[in-house]
Formats: sequence, structure tokens, C-alpha cells
Amino acid sequence: MELITKSKLRNIGESYVRTFNAQKLSDAVNESKVRNSHYNEVTVFLSRKHSDTEDLRWAIALFKRLGVSIYVDWMDEEMPKKTSGETARKIKQKIKSSKKFVLLATEDAISSKWCNWELGYGDAHKYIEHIAILPVKNDYTDFSGSEYLQVYPVISFKYSFSDTDFIVTDPNGTTKDLKQWLQS
Repeated sequence: MELITKSKLRNIGESYVRTFNAQKLSDAVNESKVRNSHYNEVTVFLSRKHSDTEDLRWAIALFKRLGVSIYVDWMDEEMPKKTSGETARKIKQKIKSSKKFVLLATEDAISSKWCNWELGYGDAHKYIEHIAILPVKNDYTDFSGSEYLQVYPVISFKYSFSDTDFIVTDPNGTTKDLKQWLQS
């Protein structure tokens, strides 16, 4: 198991763009937005820190590559323009209605009050079969994380001949292919 670095995540996103002939990654984001709004099909609630825009785009590409619909609050036109109690109410509703919850756990996200609040709410509604952490570490550094993250399944890269092998490792050490976990 290897934690995903920012450059690895970027390579995955760029590979998605090349493979599916998307002119730019925002096409994949817009495709998710249209699909979610038209079909009301939300499979994964993707929690992240607002400042992690670039990492978010590449994470979206990773999930799109696996054929998964995602929900990200900034893609939702029904979200209030200014953060409020209404924002929290709508986020709670989206977490509940999503099949899976994934925290894009960058260093900034781990220190975010909103991400921690979403993780706590996701914990109450998705634990343990439908929640996971996607830790993304800076290149050439260790992932500091937080102790409480150790109670959640972790999405990571598995060494192989392919650059598309991702696994979900439960706290007890059992692993599942990411695509299999997303479909369960």
C-alpha cells in the first residue's frame, strides 16, 4: 500500500483526460455536474477543503475513470452563495443521500473545521462500509494525518504493472479493490 502523492493524483487525472479525449479536466467536472443534476444520481460525496481545487479536480478524474458519479458542493447551484446554516442542512442531506462518503484528506483538509464536521456527519451515516479517506500527501513528504483518521478505511495505490490499481484498506487490514468497494 502506498499513499497517493499530489503528482501521482495529477498523473491519473491527466491520463483520464488523454484516455477520454476530454479537452480539459473541467469537462469531466462539468459532465459530473450535468449528470448529477439531470439524473439525481449521486454515488460519492467528496469532502474537501476549498483551497484544494487542483487536487479535487484530479480526484474527480480518478472517480470518473472508474465510472462513478460524484457530488461536490461547489458544483451544486442550489448551494447558498454565502456559507450559512442552510449550507450545512443541504450538505447533511447530500451526505445522507450519497452511497459513499470520501474525504480528500490533504494536509489543509485535515485542519478544516468543515471537513471534520462533514467527516463526523458521514461517520454517523456511512460508517464503516461506506466511508473512506483518500489521503493525498505532498510530494517527497510524509503524511502527517491525524490519529482519528486511523479508524477509517483508506484509499491507496497498490504497486503493480498498472497505474490504475487502487485499494481500500480497512482499519483491520483487509483490502478491497477500489472499484469493488465503490460498487458494494
